[in-house]
Amino acid sequence: MHPKTLPSRNFSAIPRTQEEKQEKLKEVNAEFSGRPLYLDNQATTPLDPRVLDAMLPYFVNYYGNPHSRTHAYGWESEAAMEHGRKQVAALIGADPREIIFTSGATEANNMSVKGIAHFYKAKKRHLITTQTEHKCVLDSCRALQMEGRPRVRLEPLQSGGGQERGVRSGTVPTPLVVGLGTACEISMQEMDYDHKHMEKLSKLLLDKITASVSQVIRNGDPEETYPGCINLSFAYVEGESLLMALKDVALSSGSACTSASLEPSYVLRAIGTDEDLAHSSIRFGFGRFTTEEEVDYIVQRIISAIKRLRDMSPLWEMVQEGVDLKNIQWSQH
Repeated sequence: MHPKTLPSRNFSAIPRTQEEKQEKLKEVNAEFSGRPLYLDNQATTPLDPRVLDAMLPYFVNYYGNPHSRTHAYGWESEAAMEHGRKQVAALIGADPREIIFTSGATEANNMSVKGIAHFYKAKKRHLITTQTEHKCVLDSCRALQMEGRPRVRLEPLQSGGGQERGVRSGTVPTPLVVGLGTACEISMQEMDYDHKHMEKLSKLLLDKITASVSQVIRNGDPEETYPGCINLSFAYVEGESLLMALKDVALSSGSACTSASLEPSYVLRAIGTDEDLAHSSIRFGFGRFTTEEEVDYIVQRIISAIKRLRDMSPLWEMVQEGVDLKNIQWSQH
């Protein structure tokens, strides 16, 4: 089958109910039963089986280099790559010529910030950013500051074969582009449904936790927010201790870009969260395959762990006795 006439997606067969989606995912992940429940979708997400199905032929059958212009193998892969580019552009309302494929968000952000800054280095030497940007954006800005010129056309950062209109040299991996394009096409069909599903799950989690646990703070704006990411601080409970108590649930205590660090999220501190509460935060990341039953289970585990950890906390005991911790003069030894 030639990629220039790629098969049309059968959206009538797309699983739309949560039960159908779960069944489809189970077919792929049956061998992973017994693993922790996954609620860390801001770190990474499970691959939709339909995306995998679209990618597989380009690993084993249509494996040509999309930049080889002298034979059919290259033409096939190039057609698939350009089809994926159009699918991505259609999702975000862009011109396909504006889509540049990179290895991921970190490279893309570095390219954007540093490439623009270097292009305009002789004319524009001032760069404005915010404290809540992704870490790779902030580090790119700091690197430019170290050069002494925090300085939008784009200057390439790496040399090579001039792929991607000369902006990003390097062979584009056709299977990944096909997968990204298919994911974008699925998103266009199902995003509204998934968003409503996330809203339902986040409300379920918040209502049940706050009904049973006191001094729970939701970090961030409660209205202008993405419902699939809920960051909560549990006063007088160390975030890392809570994670250790929840071995059967995969969660994170940091932001998506710093969760490998034990430091509290710099984003929380930037939006004014108290240092102690930042250390007490947990990030709940829902996905399109997360079920209400999983949220119910996680809520019960959270409530149980919070109560047990607070029972062991002398600070919590003092608060329950009416002691104002802010008025205590702590001595160092």
